[in-house]
Amino acid sequence: MNCRKLSFLLSFLLFASYLNAQQTAAYTSDLVDYQKALTLYNNKQYQAAQSLFEAIKNEAPNETVESECAYYIANCAVRLNQKNADDLIQDFVDEYPTSTKRNTAFLDVADYYFTNGKYAYARKWYDKVDEQSISRSERDKFNFNYGYTLYSTGDETGANKYLNRVVTSQEYGSQAKYYIGFMAYEGDDYDKANEYFDQVSDQDKYKEKLSYYQADLNFKLGKFEKAIALASEQIDNSNPQEKSELSKIIGESHFNLEQYAEAIPFLKAYNGRRGKWNNVDYYQLGYAYYKQNDFENAISEFNKIIDGNNAVAQNAYYHLGESYINLDKKQEALNAFRNASQMDYDLKIQEDAWLNYAKISYEIGNPYQSVPQVLTSYLNKYPDTSYKEEIETLLIDSYITSKNYKEAIKLLENKNSFENRVAYQKVAFYRGVEVYNEGQYNEAKALFDKSIKEAKDPIFTTRAIFWKAETDYHLSNFDDALIGFKQFLQQGEAQNVNEIHNIDYNIAYTYFKLKNYSQATTSFQKFIDNHKDDKLRLNDAYLRLGDGYFVSTNYNSAITAYDKAIAINEIESDYAFFQKTMSHGYIGEGSKKIQDLNRFISEYPRSSLRDDAMYELANSYIKTNDTENAMVVYNRLISEYSTSVFIPKALLRQGLSYYNANDNERALSKFKKVANEYPATDEASQAVSTARLIYIDLGRVDEYAAWVKTLDYVDVTDAELDNTAYLAAEKQYLDNNTDGAIRQFNKYLNEFPNGIHALKSHFYIAELYSKKQLPENAKPHYEYVVNKQKGEFTEQSIVKLSEIYLNNSNWDTAIPLLKRLENEADYPQNITYAQSNLMNAYYQKQNYTEAVNYAEKVLQDSKIDTKVKSDAHIIIARSAIKTGDESKAKAAYAQVEKIASGAVAAEALYYNAYFKHKDGNYSSSNTTVQKLARDYSSYKYYSAKGLVIMAKNYDALGDAFQATYILESVISNFPEFDDVVEEAQQELNRIKTEAAKTNSSVETEQN
Repeated sequence: MNCRKLSFLLSFLLFASYLNAQQTAAYTSDLVDYQKALTLYNNKQYQAAQSLFEAIKNEAPNETVESECAYYIANCAVRLNQKNADDLIQDFVDEYPTSTKRNTAFLDVADYYFTNGKYAYARKWYDKVDEQSISRSERDKFNFNYGYTLYSTGDETGANKYLNRVVTSQEYGSQAKYYIGFMAYEGDDYDKANEYFDQVSDQDKYKEKLSYYQADLNFKLGKFEKAIALASEQIDNSNPQEKSELSKIIGESHFNLEQYAEAIPFLKAYNGRRGKWNNVDYYQLGYAYYKQNDFENAISEFNKIIDGNNAVAQNAYYHLGESYINLDKKQEALNAFRNASQMDYDLKIQEDAWLNYAKISYEIGNPYQSVPQVLTSYLNKYPDTSYKEEIETLLIDSYITSKNYKEAIKLLENKNSFENRVAYQKVAFYRGVEVYNEGQYNEAKALFDKSIKEAKDPIFTTRAIFWKAETDYHLSNFDDALIGFKQFLQQGEAQNVNEIHNIDYNIAYTYFKLKNYSQATTSFQKFIDNHKDDKLRLNDAYLRLGDGYFVSTNYNSAITAYDKAIAINEIESDYAFFQKTMSHGYIGEGSKKIQDLNRFISEYPRSSLRDDAMYELANSYIKTNDTENAMVVYNRLISEYSTSVFIPKALLRQGLSYYNANDNERALSKFKKVANEYPATDEASQAVSTARLIYIDLGRVDEYAAWVKTLDYVDVTDAELDNTAYLAAEKQYLDNNTDGAIRQFNKYLNEFPNGIHALKSHFYIAELYSKKQLPENAKPHYEYVVNKQKGEFTEQSIVKLSEIYLNNSNWDTAIPLLKRLENEADYPQNITYAQSNLMNAYYQKQNYTEAVNYAEKVLQDSKIDTKVKSDAHIIIARSAIKTGDESKAKAAYAQVEKIASGAVAAEALYYNAYFKHKDGNYSSSNTTVQKLARDYSSYKYYSAKGLVIMAKNYDALGDAFQATYILESVISNFPEFDDVVEEAQQELNRIKTEAAKTNSSVETEQN
């Protein structure tokens, strides 16, 4: 009889005794009701039983009956899941502390919750049970139930204590051993787990459950053959989840036994935890493929390892690099080896990865840092490497091949070995050429000086001498340039370098600039004799040869040279024709001159020299006394070229013709027009002087005096002082005494602010300030000239003034000035200057339509300089990008790439890669980015942007490792470029979020 039945019998006997003492009908009724309630309870009709017990309890004759009813009421509440069930049990215990059902209540409620799988509730009540009061027959059940409850609620120590009490129990022993073994398994105590599992493995109900655990235990104990055997026995009879886990055990066991071919199918059959693999899973399958020389599949698995930062990841990245090398994918290998080299879990792998990273950097370039930096860092980290000599050789050569001359100079500055000094000389030279091409002549000259001073390699010494002279030429240091070019010819290596092909041409031009025309013509002729195939420069040389003869008054030779230039017809044919025509005039062939000038006006309607031709033609008619035709041509000139510098000259000539013909009134009309509309010009001064003579002849001196007072630049009484003061300043200017000339011109302008020579003085002083690199001082003087009527200094002043505004990014002021230059310039190069700067100014003001219009105007001139052409294409391309016209941008950048250098070439290459990516040509796009990284690594902005494109390409190609690694490198290596880092971070987050769906090792912002 169990304790519950005994308790009930005692209660019943007490109740019966009470009934015997009280023989009333009511008491008999209570006994019947109690018995009825108990029957309902035993039949699990808890609601009805609870109601009846509550009715009996309210009328209970004594505390014993009352406590019995309270017990059953609480028990029914537990079984009915009533909210106050626990409170009722506790109330029963508290109100009836001496009840024999106290311990039974705890145990009964705990067992109920245990049976229903509510182990946390069960534990609460098992904790209250007095173990000593439990009958011997009930103890095994209590110990097992309590032990299992403790296991289920996370108290493995307590669970082991109670389950170990029943390991010999016939009823509970097997279950206890199973759970003790399972806890040991989960606690990585595999020997203990194996011991207990073995004791129950022969029982059918555990056999299936233990198949996976025993296989896994043997795997973890390093008993791989046994693990394979156990897992293989069970795998075909398992559910999909168990099959996946058993496949993993078999695959990993084969892997650890280096049976890679056998491992692959089982590793592939694993479905991961919750449908996700981790980095170790990818590594094992990738390495198995790698050992089978299946590098494509190895890469496919290795490159899914993202965010890896442990020994497994380092090993994976190293073998990923080797796999790429075997497939000749060096850019991809570079990133993999770089990643492995930055981890120190396995120092041997780290060193090998470093070596491979350094060598590949030398071969293909490095987008993250200069190749010399990479090689130097390797030597610093591994000074005793057996590869030291090889890497040092590569290092020296890398200073040149990397083309990152700016960084190379910094690295080589303080390195004193002979090899490094040779490299320094070369790098200084190449960097000098680089900045020379960017128009930074002073910096270029300093670099050429450094190269010359080093004097280790005679070839580069020779070339640096030439380019230093070329730089001096562009700085207008013509005497130094000439010395340099001659010094170049004296070098023993001069005949062995390409620069020798330009030397006669350069020397000729330098003599020309020095106005040594005799030597200039000799050098131009020498160039012509030796360069018959270079049509463009041959054409130019004939022009300059003709000019040299022309200014030396050797007009017949000039005519011959100009004829040769016209015959080649590459450039400036109109100029050659005009100069030839003028030469005929100077040798007395007046009729030929007139004939050819008429022909010129007809055949060159767009020439900037057409107004010159009209003026010269009219003058020629005057010279032959054909006044009528002269007046017609002068009037045509005035009509067609209202802004020409020849207008005041033509008006003056007309006036003088009328004066010589005694047509004084018409002469006065022309002279007054010149004086009034073209003040402060030489023509105005001459017009006033001649008008004075006419007024004197006519006896109208008072009229002259009244008219002259209206001209603020004429002070008759001060004219002599004016001229004297001006000549004093001009002498200093002609003597190249810059500071003295500035003082004298300022003095003149202070004394004669509206003097006869005010315009000239303002122009000359502006030029002097420009020479001293004081643009702000020069600006008001150029503005004075520009604001006056157009004259001989106007065009040059507009160019210089607009240059000052442009250098200060004063676009709004520069634009109207440049437009005026475009419309009024007599020299074609100034029209090109105006248009090219207008396109840039409009671009800076974000007026992309006008920027493109002017760029297209510039490109209409087929003879423009390559740099200007490149600038025009880049403006079109950038404007198209800004306005979203990517088709137009693509075409423009393609043109830029053909001719650009430096930063612009880097930009064009970036967009080449960008458009290839947009078109889905991912591999080709990557090849372009590699070229960008190799050849233009010093232009870091576009290198960084190119890497983001490369990452997107790899993502599209399914290579998550390359994509994420590159993006992380961009973020860490280029923090100065906020826009690039932001884009890289967005891409990285997107790719990781996608990868995290299948790889549990990937950390995302949401993790």
